[in-house]
Amino acid sequence: MIAPRVIAAALLALLPPPALPSLAAQTADSLPLVSLAQARRLAAAVDPELVASRADVATAGWERRSARADLLTPNLFAGLSYIRFSEPFFNFGTGDISPNATSATLEARYVALGAGKLSEVRRAGASAASALANETASSFRSALVTDAAYYAVLAELELSRVAAARLSRALEQLGVARVRVQAGETIATDSLQLVLEVNRARLDVLRRDSALIVSRLRLGRQIGLPGPADARAVDSLPPPPLPMTFDEAVAELRTRGPELLAARAEERRAAASLGAEREGYLPDVTLSATTGAYDSEFFPSATKRSQFAVTVSVPIWDGARRELSVARARAERDVARAVRDDLDRAAALGMAEVFNGYRTARAGIELAMVGVAVSTETYRVQGARYREGETTILDLLEAQVALSQSEAELVQARYAARLALSHIEARLGRRLFQDPN
Repeated sequence: MIAPRVIAAALLALLPPPALPSLAAQTADSLPLVSLAQARRLAAAVDPELVASRADVATAGWERRSARADLLTPNLFAGLSYIRFSEPFFNFGTGDISPNATSATLEARYVALGAGKLSEVRRAGASAASALANETASSFRSALVTDAAYYAVLAELELSRVAAARLSRALEQLGVARVRVQAGETIATDSLQLVLEVNRARLDVLRRDSALIVSRLRLGRQIGLPGPADARAVDSLPPPPLPMTFDEAVAELRTRGPELLAARAEERRAAASLGAEREGYLPDVTLSATTGAYDSEFFPSATKRSQFAVTVSVPIWDGARRELSVARARAERDVARAVRDDLDRAAALGMAEVFNGYRTARAGIELAMVGVAVSTETYRVQGARYREGETTILDLLEAQVALSQSEAELVQARYAARLALSHIEARLGRRLFQDPN
């Protein structure tokens, strides 16, 4: 019968050679390295939502200029015509018989009352305010997505190092077990347990390396690169406490939160649009002046005429088109009001989620640091005891896995706190702390 230690020695001989260094241990000199501030700036230039928001701001600006110009200035029209008839006729410009007729006119027309001009100015102003608020909200949403991609790279990089350290510890303990099995100081199952742990650690390294590749590609896409990008390391200091209380944060959110400002501006725009549609029931008073010259040749000058007209138009019935437009504008106003009311009601709830999330993440960092210290000491003690034959391999493996888990929890807690802070800043529309990078 084959001795157990011979079986263990054979399995150890079949064990694959040590894995190549993980991506965390490899240099990334070929990858573009960006800081958090650079990543936010680059992402702001290529984010489709933010580009669309800037275009809306530019369009709303011209819309407001157009409404103001229409309120204060008349519309001007210039025309030039040349007509040739098959038979000569009486040309009233020259007073003679001629086959040609030419004219040049200049007309000025101003709507003194009606057409919703005042409401259009208010609506255009509200649209510009809404576009600006939406641009601010979009910029912070873009920064939030960029922060998440940036911190994901750093987190995966550190988790990859944690996985590599787990593999290194497993290989070290496997070497100890190899010696003890060959010396007959322990049973073969000890080494088999360590073989399983080495394989699990190798698989964890592969998973973390794959996740790191994906996170770098995601960051590259977010900042406008066709390939991956690497994130510059940030400090590992615990995040500071928030410079405000929860009630102050909720009050600021309701006062100047980008989402709420955009919703209020959209409500004003919808109300102004409703007012403009209602003005369609008022009569239109139009002032117009025309001057023209008539002749049988280009640059007519034979006869000149000028006229001034006041036109009053009273709308009576247009097939219920005005009523339909008013109904649609009223529905848009009601929807905008409901959205704004809902955001007002949700302000405390939304801030509570991110505010308490940040405080919980800060506390999680402290607990995770204690966990790493305890797990490190426990692993050291269990390793020493196993070498002396005073404990079992299961206790050693439990301490080894607990150390890797506590290190991973510390990494996740650190970047969860940073991301929670980004959520708070996105809701408030301002930075709470100076970026050290």
